[in-house]
Amino acid sequence: MQSSAYATRHTLRTQCFLFALLAFGPAASLWGQDASKLDPHQPYQADRSNPVTYEVDFSAVVTAPYHTEKLKVWLPIPQSDFAQEVTESSLKTFPMQVEPQLGTEKEFGNRFAYFEFDHPQGAQIIRHRFKIKVWELRWNLDPTKVQSVQAWGDSFAPYLRSESQAVVIHDGMDKLLKEIRPQPTHDYQDLSSVMSWVDSHFTYDHVNASLQASSLHAFQSQRGHCSDYHGFCAAMGRAIGYPTRVTYGINPFPKNSPSHCKMEAYLPPYGWVSFDVSETQKLARKIQSDPTLSEEQRKKLIAAASQRLQQGFRDNTWFLQTRGTDYQLAPPAKNRVAVVRTIYAEADGQPLPEPDPSATGQTQFSWMTVHKYVADREVSYPFKDWGSLEAE
Repeated sequence: MQSSAYATRHTLRTQCFLFALLAFGPAASLWGQDASKLDPHQPYQADRSNPVTYEVDFSAVVTAPYHTEKLKVWLPIPQSDFAQEVTESSLKTFPMQVEPQLGTEKEFGNRFAYFEFDHPQGAQIIRHRFKIKVWELRWNLDPTKVQSVQAWGDSFAPYLRSESQAVVIHDGMDKLLKEIRPQPTHDYQDLSSVMSWVDSHFTYDHVNASLQASSLHAFQSQRGHCSDYHGFCAAMGRAIGYPTRVTYGINPFPKNSPSHCKMEAYLPPYGWVSFDVSETQKLARKIQSDPTLSEEQRKKLIAAASQRLQQGFRDNTWFLQTRGTDYQLAPPAKNRVAVVRTIYAEADGQPLPEPDPSATGQTQFSWMTVHKYVADREVSYPFKDWGSLEAE
């Protein structure tokens, strides 16, 4: 039986989404739109504000197995774009002195610093220091203006496919989509309903998580962390017919595991729009359980959080490192990677296991991150501090 808090939250979510659908009506369906004018490489089309500059000191401490002949490490390098500006980047290693090889993988344009350690003895440290200016992005998405596209161009193929890992689509998801939306509109309303369903059914769980943006893990268990939420939403978005991608980045504040991901959907005419389903759910639960708030306050804050999610929002307490899933690194690794969260490492061709320091009971790691961030002004995490919601 559902708890009272859960039932209240689910009812509020449902009311909020029904109100949105009634208020906005069906989305614009431009099946005749010229898809050749759409570009997956276009800059974000969002309002940006509230910039924060962080001094980042980020290290990966990698311990290869005994007698490893060659340790290979790929470190993602954040790039400047409309949402962030990177300066003063420097790379060092210790105790072995290794010069990195910089490369850009072809599928999504992610940039990596690649290190080869020959016969490493003990742990090796890779240190990346840089400054990054990050803006808050708001798309203020109007569902009536989101356009449907009959045939996407070839450049969107990586964002529509069913992958061999991470964002996998299968018949069970199509069946579930019919249950979520018995009368599909094949537009943003369907994607909105998917995010609402995930909020109502998924449980955030660091222990039972894939770490790989696995839509299959999420579909089967309805549990996991951010990558499972957003890998699933990305798969369902592709089943609806919109290009989607998982974006991985860093939260620049004290945290056991600094990595965090979001989901982006390409929604003409807005282009790529960012959604954070898992953090919005966690925020709503925090609001619902706060004894200092009245029931009316809880309703208003939860509705505001839901609206912020649905309209597209990316906070200035997160910067992007990689886009996309299931791709080959540059230079190539032994196998394609599902995602790169903070680093990817191989010892004699065997991938080193992903650590999750936020998972209770996990105490053995082949590598860990050490990180410190200094902001140029005081900034609050908008998925824990709901003060910003009160002004929305």
